[in-house]
Amino acid sequence: MGERTPDAVVPEVPLDRTSPVPLYFQVATRLQQLIEDGGVPVGSRLENEVELAERLGVSRPTMRRAIQYLVERGMLVRKRGVGTQVVHPKVRRPVELSSLYDDLAKTGRDPRTEIRLLEVRPAPDHVAEALGVAPGSEITWFERLRYASGEPLAIMHNAVPTDVLAIERADLERRGLYELLRAAGRVPRMANQVVGARTATGAEARLLGEGRGAPLLTMTRTAWDESGRAVEYGSHLYRASRYSFELTLTI
Repeated sequence: MGERTPDAVVPEVPLDRTSPVPLYFQVATRLQQLIEDGGVPVGSRLENEVELAERLGVSRPTMRRAIQYLVERGMLVRKRGVGTQVVHPKVRRPVELSSLYDDLAKTGRDPRTEIRLLEVRPAPDHVAEALGVAPGSEITWFERLRYASGEPLAIMHNAVPTDVLAIERADLERRGLYELLRAAGRVPRMANQVVGARTATGAEARLLGEGRGAPLLTMTRTAWDESGRAVEYGSHLYRASRYSFELTLTI
């Protein structure tokens, strides 16, 4: 017989019943924080909804909605015969002008980079157009496989004009691209970013530890410094099972 899935001990969740924030969302965001911080470990099983609702002092529909919210975000999964189990938390990245390396380091996700390609080449037409340079202008083109906490997370292709920054393999292995740009006085100040989705090819799936045809998030970005000079073009692929973009909208 297999080992029994361990039960998670969910601590009391402080709730503000006078807040306009719905109770289910207060419960869900606190559980999410506990999962991301390791307080509720990956692989453990939550108590059933009735017990958890009673202990946290909320109704069963509120508890069910909080759990469903986390299921939809890929942090919990319902398994027949097991119950509600904690799975690997996604990297949630705000849509803002920052690098993936910086975001992972900031959240303690231990970024690591494998350089798969680094070479100076003429800019293809679509890259030249994005960077605002003449077709065939020299760029440094590089492909990186980015890891988070030991797991492959993203395949990243970037182009940087050679007169913007001289790039060394050792620097890219130890530091993020935006950190290198900032150190060179080429601070990214504005960017155009397009987010989409597609399925993984066989080669992409092997690199990312997914099955062929697995869903991937796509992102292309061109960033400019304060002088209006384009400093980088990027075309990236992210595992949808481990990664999501997060937006805060206001009116």
